[in-house]
Formats: sequence, C-alpha cells, structure tokens
Amino acid sequence: MKISDIRIRVCRNQRPATTESGMRTGGPSSFDFLVISITTDEGIEGHSFGFAGRGASMAGEIAKEALRPFFLGKDPLARERHYQDFRTYDRWWNHVPVYSYGPFDICLWDIAAKLAGLPLYRLLGEYRSKVPVYASSFVLPGPEDYARQAQAVQQRGWHAYKVHPPGEFDLDLEIYRACREAVGPGFQLMADPVCAYNHTQALRMGRQLEKLDYYWLEEPLFDVDFGGLRKLAAALDIPICGTEVLAGNNYATAECIATGVVDIVRSDVSWKHGVTAVMKTAHLAESFGLNCEVHTAIYHPLEVVNLQCCCAMRNCEFFELLYPLESMNFGMRTPLHIDNEGYAHPPEAPGNGFDPDWDLIDNSTVAAF
Repeated sequence: MKISDIRIRVCRNQRPATTESGMRTGGPSSFDFLVISITTDEGIEGHSFGFAGRGASMAGEIAKEALRPFFLGKDPLARERHYQDFRTYDRWWNHVPVYSYGPFDICLWDIAAKLAGLPLYRLLGEYRSKVPVYASSFVLPGPEDYARQAQAVQQRGWHAYKVHPPGEFDLDLEIYRACREAVGPGFQLMADPVCAYNHTQALRMGRQLEKLDYYWLEEPLFDVDFGGLRKLAAALDIPICGTEVLAGNNYATAECIATGVVDIVRSDVSWKHGVTAVMKTAHLAESFGLNCEVHTAIYHPLEVVNLQCCCAMRNCEFFELLYPLESMNFGMRTPLHIDNEGYAHPPEAPGNGFDPDWDLIDNSTVAAF
C-alpha cells in the first residue's frame, strides 16, 4: 500500500475572531486552519485538521512544499520509519514549525485504524474509555469574570478549571484568589500564566498558589529557561508543568525529565508531531513516574484525536478543552461526547474520530493543493 494523493486545504475560519484580551498579546486571532487528507492506492482516506498559527496561507505553503513531497508515494503504515527519517529531512534546512508534521501523522493513524476496523484508542491499546474533562480559560477582563466561569464549570460537573490570567502579578493573584473563593475548597484549579513572570515573581506566586491549594503551576517562566524552572521545581511543593511547545518532542522532554526541569510534562497531537510523538512522550514520562498531561490542540477535530491518546494512557489525569466550547467546536459533524458527570468519551467508529463537516470545510477553503 502506498500514499497516492495528499490534499491540503487552506481554510479561513468563518467564525468571529477572539477578542484582543482573549489572546493577551498579538491581537485577535480568527484561528484559521488547514485540513489535510491522505489517500492510499487502496482507496483508504485519512483526514486531520492542522493548526495554522496566525498564517493559514503560510502553513499551507509549508505543508505543500516540505511535508507533501516527504510523504507522497510512501507506505502509510510505516509511521515509525517516517518519524525517524523526518528528523534528518527537517534538519537539512526545512526547519518547519512545530505544528507542521502532526496532521500528516494523524492521517496515517486514521488510515491504520480504519484498516484495522478499530477506534484509534483501541488500536493504540485501550486503558480506559472515558477521561475527566477540565476547562481552560481564555484571557478574561477581570477577576469576577474568571470567578463566574470557574463556578459555571464546577456546576457543569467538570473536574477542574485552569486560569490563563492577563500576566500582571498583582491582578493575576487577585484572579487566582477569586476563583478559589468562587469554587470553594476541594475543586481542582490550575494556573497557567504562559511565561509571564521572572524567577522571583514565579517563586512568590508559587508560594501563594500553594496556600490556595492550586493543583499545578504551568509555564511560569519561558519554556527554555531550564535553569529557572529547575530551581522552581526544587523550591516549590506545587508541581511545575511544562514542555508543551519545545521542539524535539520526546527527545527534548527526556532531558527536562532527567534534569528535574518540570514535574509534569506536556504533549499534544498538533504541536508535537502527532499521535506517534504523544505516545512516545507518555511512555517516557511513565517510566520516570511522571504524568504526561495532554495539552489542548485548540480545534475539536484535533481534540478528538488527543482524547483517543488520553484513553490509551495511564499517566494522563485530564482531557483539556478551551472554554467556552463554542469557540472551537466546529469542523466535525458529530460533536465531542461529554457526559453529565464531566467525562469525555471517544467515538467508537473506526479511525481517529474526526468526522469531517465537509460543507463547513468547503465553504471555508480559500486555497487547495
């Protein structure tokens, strides 16, 4: 079996862009996207959304010029060989963004699962068939907005709420306190300031979050500030979570685990080279007794693939979704299944679970290769 065709759709999101505050910096984003489709010479098709940063046209050109020729004509089932070969291919001056490889790998897993007649999580090796969900905020106007949202998530029966604050120390602390007061003791809260603090601020904030019984502190410093993160992880009782955007996937994460940079590692199918890299990272972390918490892949057609991976992992506690759900729940005919007790269930149909809404995708397509 060979890959006979690869189709790349560059899509302009028709939904309203996020607000300026929702993104904290860089201005509003319309969250444009790619749709990658791989067809074999036996007629089996694999599909995936692709993250596009702030430039869907650029992402599409990279997919066309660097990724499409790499995969075309190859065996769709030789995923490990492709994963290894791409490291050298990319090193010789392709240097693609971290989100470029993932959708192609996802398509290959979709093909394999359809060929096997299994949902992806069962092909990977089922550990469970549902995962507790937590809500992950955008940046909101003020403490009362976060508090209301945290309370709404709690009342919905979900299992935790993560704060993405504005990144100003005093205001952030006020927000963290407001959320704890709103949900009371026992409900799990996380803090993710997205690299907003210097080391002194992060240490002080970590001490305050410990008093507020927050579950983890994520990315308080820049991702590659390994020395600072290592000192924080050693000094604080609250776990430090990170590695979500590091290039190098499981290889870079291995160094962070071995040298105590973080207490919890991150991976996802979009920014970490697809299903193959996520499962490698999860197994690596498990060997060291660490959790690999799967990071939101933003769009629900990618989140459903994240969910399939979560169901094949023991050392992942939660399934993360951006909140409110309406912001990213487009592109699939069948929405994510979240029950009344706050658990997400993977689709049982063969494949990766992405059931494309071709009408929406076709109406959003501004270029195709």
